[in-house]
Amino acid sequence: MTEQSEYLTESQRATLEAELAELEGPRRAQVVQAIRTAREHGDLSENFEYHAAKNEQGLLEARIRTLRARLLNAVTIDESEVVQGAIAAGSIVELELDAGERMEVEISSVGGPGTVSPESPLGRALAGHEAGDEVAVEAPGGAWSARIRSVRRG
Repeated sequence: MTEQSEYLTESQRATLEAELAELEGPRRAQVVQAIRTAREHGDLSENFEYHAAKNEQGLLEARIRTLRARLLNAVTIDESEVVQGAIAAGSIVELELDAGERMEVEISSVGGPGTVSPESPLGRALAGHEAGDEVAVEAPGGAWSARIRSVRRG
């Protein structure tokens, strides 16, 4: 299976690298210590703390592998080459929906509150557009449209 490139700004890459450093350093050490402490309680077959710590270790290592793969395949966007006003990864976009409701989203693969993946239906619909454009979004929950009120870089 071929990994698809993920487009990140320098800031988005730094966020993922910081999370990876935290997980590989202090978080990994905490989990190892929790396993060591739980082992000291004796019989591992009925030791809830041990099994919980081992489960946490597995989740932690899976997240580390995911982050390493994402960073390995990521393409860092040269901000100087982004067309001024055009929506791309790192853009913060204010939208006005049909009903007059407004929403603001950041185009980001990193995730978090207020972010939209460039690969999502909304992210794909917005890509390359500018303030003033009307976009149609074909989402699993149904089609909708919005007007782009403003675009700025994050």
